Amino acid sequence: MKTVVVGLSGGVDSSVAAHLLIEQGYNVIGLFMRNWNDDSVTISDECPWIEDSNDALQVAEKLGIPFQVIDFSNEYKERIVNYMFNEYKVGRTPNPDILCNREIKFDIFLKKALELGADYVATGHYCIKQTISKKGKNIHKLLSGKDNNKDQSYFLCQVNQEQLSKALFPIGELQKKEVRDIARKIGLNTAEKKDSQGLCFIGKVKLPVFLQQQLKPKNGDVIEIESDNKMFTYQKEKDFFNTYNLDKSQGKVIGKHNGAHYYTVGQRKGLQIGGTPKPLFVIGTDTSKNIIYVGQGEKHKGLYRKGLTIKQNDIHWLREDLKLDVGETKKFHCRIRYRQELTKATFTIKEEGMEVLFDNDQRGITPGQFIAWYDQDELIGSGVIN
Repeated sequence: MKTVVVGLSGGVDSSVAAHLLIEQGYNVIGLFMRNWNDDSVTISDECPWIEDSNDALQVAEKLGIPFQVIDFSNEYKERIVNYMFNEYKVGRTPNPDILCNREIKFDIFLKKALELGADYVATGHYCIKQTISKKGKNIHKLLSGKDNNKDQSYFLCQVNQEQLSKALFPIGELQKKEVRDIARKIGLNTAEKKDSQGLCFIGKVKLPVFLQQQLKPKNGDVIEIESDNKMFTYQKEKDFFNTYNLDKSQGKVIGKHNGAHYYTVGQRKGLQIGGTPKPLFVIGTDTSKNIIYVGQGEKHKGLYRKGLTIKQNDIHWLREDLKLDVGETKKFHCRIRYRQELTKATFTIKEEGMEVLFDNDQRGITPGQFIAWYDQDELIGSGVIN
């Protein structure tokens, strides 16, 4: 009998994942990860980890499996939170959920599970793992979940073959409705629990509130730039991969903000500036000069880009056997954010990194976020947008 440690989060997905593994004959252990324990940078009354932990405990008791809470808060602060603050400070937008999977769930959590004698770890992610043999070696494929509305393969775009070899995703073949139906049928307390919102480690606390704990407010100018500015017209192919040379002299001051590091490309809410014919969107930030650049309307040219680049050290191949060499070019489907429809692009490997040229201009490409590329429904690799 194989032993599986399930990351019980207190939600319905991981609860049903544990139940399904028991039905499949595994010896199942429930483990709740406490990832945040720092009252200096959060609002404890709004942090639901205690409630989630209690829900996870009740699930474990209902299923009749061992359960324990393990504190990863020190590792989480070091690997995720400090990284987030540093990225926002320089005007980049990190994705803590992707980092959490790479650094916590499939690294330190996995290692702890193996120490407990586990053969595998399991989570409630909506994705599918398949294993094939290639040249006498096992290759682990990560496929999109069957529920198109809940597919979470994007959040796992930074895991590697070794991590994937020890991972199980029991609900990947199910629709969300089916997961809730199973939970109701067996009487789990999490059956009707809403999906978690907000940051993966501080729950209900909103991101700007969290960031303000360390990145202090600092008044600066909001500059509006017209959509017909010549900088938004591509002259040569090399322009596809260059950032716009946004400059204060090219626009006009229309308001004030409380810190450029609180804003990200494509953002609409939070500007608190009215009186324009069309809604304002952030088209760029400059944290060194503390300036936000905005444009009117969701069709503003400054919101769209034809391509992006990834530094060499930031390229990650989940399928290392399909890795492209310098000079090689290949078409993949890709997405630059969760829930985005897959779009076609041409990927080219250069000495300094990777260039991605989209078939259609993409809206809100944000430095610091991740792009993931697929071959049909299989995730092949990912990288940090430069």
